[in-house]
Amino acid sequence: MRIDNRENAELRPLKIFPHYIKYAEGSVLIACGYTKVICTATVIEDVPPFLKSANRGWITAEYGMLPRATLERKSRDGVKGKVDGRSQEIQRLIGRSLRAVVDLEKLGKRTIMLDCDVIQADGGTRTAAISGSFVAMVDALKYLHKKGILAKNPVRDNIAGISVGIVRGKIMLDLCYEEDSKAEVDMNFVMTGSGKFVEIQGTAEHSPFNKQDVNSMMKMAEKGIKEIIKAQNKVLGPWK
Repeated sequence: MRIDNRENAELRPLKIFPHYIKYAEGSVLIACGYTKVICTATVIEDVPPFLKSANRGWITAEYGMLPRATLERKSRDGVKGKVDGRSQEIQRLIGRSLRAVVDLEKLGKRTIMLDCDVIQADGGTRTAAISGSFVAMVDALKYLHKKGILAKNPVRDNIAGISVGIVRGKIMLDLCYEEDSKAEVDMNFVMTGSGKFVEIQGTAEHSPFNKQDVNSMMKMAEKGIKEIIKAQNKVLGPWK
């Protein structure tokens, strides 16, 4: 058993609370164990300059942590005067992931801006942000549909993320921080509902890993992603 009494292939308790922020077109609080992320989706009736002449929309994201989301206080990016490299990497990953499952032409000439704010971090914040952002984004798109602004559903598939690692020689799903900090191998998988990959990030923290390890971790990730997508769909319901 693991430190939180889970089986190796078991997700942390997953809870998704939709419509969490009153003023946003789409919002959600996603909790993966002790990791908690608020994701809000804002509709902007404009597109970035590089898309002004194109007949399609855009989806992008920003990501950050509250100062006491972690064990020790982390300074705000605004105080430092710039976004740190880790936050930049994660927000680009969130944007890429969501754009992969949306028909941007059907979205029209508008931008969906996702803000992902980690209020408590215990590992897997980037993957939780992706899984939660999908729900917030669809929530915002359904809002546009109800208003008569968006005629067709531009979402082609679900998207979700999960971490898998090798800890003490054992492959484990959905690592908490203590497991992640001790992992020999740490991987993140971003997958669609149809089982296609958008991103695979893998690092050997101590010693190299082989193809068999990757295949085993991939299989475990697929299982976890299916469970997350089931939870997403339960919250979202059908497109109406």
